[in-house]
Amino acid sequence: MIKLKLILAFIVFTHNAFAQDAFTSEDLLVMNDSIQLPGTLTFNPKLKSQPLVIFVHGSGNVDRNGNQAMMNANANYIKMLNDSLVSKGIAFYRFDKRTATQSNIKFIMTDMIFDRFVEDINHIINRFKDDKRFSSISLIGHSQGSLVAMLVDHTHIDKYISIAGPSNSIDKIMVEQVRFQNGDSLASKVDSHFKELAEKGSIENVNPMLISLFNKPTQPFMLSWMAYNPAEEIKKLKLPILILNGSKDIQVATTEAENLHQANPKSELVIIDNMNHVLKTIEKDEDNMASYMSPDFKLSQELVEVIETFIKK
Repeated sequence: MIKLKLILAFIVFTHNAFAQDAFTSEDLLVMNDSIQLPGTLTFNPKLKSQPLVIFVHGSGNVDRNGNQAMMNANANYIKMLNDSLVSKGIAFYRFDKRTATQSNIKFIMTDMIFDRFVEDINHIINRFKDDKRFSSISLIGHSQGSLVAMLVDHTHIDKYISIAGPSNSIDKIMVEQVRFQNGDSLASKVDSHFKELAEKGSIENVNPMLISLFNKPTQPFMLSWMAYNPAEEIKKLKLPILILNGSKDIQVATTEAENLHQANPKSELVIIDNMNHVLKTIEKDEDNMASYMSPDFKLSQELVEVIETFIKK
């Protein structure tokens, strides 16, 4: 029995080693004027042609692996999705969001506009649009990135995937989040600030309790972000659409995915049981937040299978 276990362990190790050897990773630097967008392209060089996925991050200073150093978040979910899809013959490009690269900060602070995220993705698309190694290009937009991926130039994009994408504009989302966490009184103040921002372009006197949300450098960013309603933007898309959400997502409810699907009924909608916001399978509710801080929780395999089927069909 011991000898059999050793043989099986050797087989598994050898298989994993060969699988890793089949992949090639290239570090690439894409520039958007002074903004650096370093990333990693992973693919199987033995395949003459393969589909390519470009991953578009959610909010925050998210790096190419799906981690946020400032938040001590170490879920590693983008890297895990990368490895899973590449093993299925789907190339994957992931990059450090402009907010995750320290050298970008001095430029970002003087130009905090939501549309800059869209420009970044357009530059990345241009890097790959004529690359003959790839048979198609699909965008995966996660959370905030769902809207970003809706807004890019889709001339060279074949398919669009939304994961945990909100259906409402950010002002409505923030009002309801504050209402849920802090009650009606503070939510009404948030609503009032957003209305003043929309009407006047700035907020004269920010409530001290809301300074982190409405500080002066952030106001132009919030104003530009709230101009977009995802439920309206998704109606404009003419390419194949897959909308995904997890039943254990505590940041974006499954009703948001359902609303996006209703806005564009030609889309496909899949609610993945027990998947949370960082794409992990969660059996116990108490493990949900813990999975943000650790790479030890397993990526949803249903997520991988649904994406593979959609991209390859």
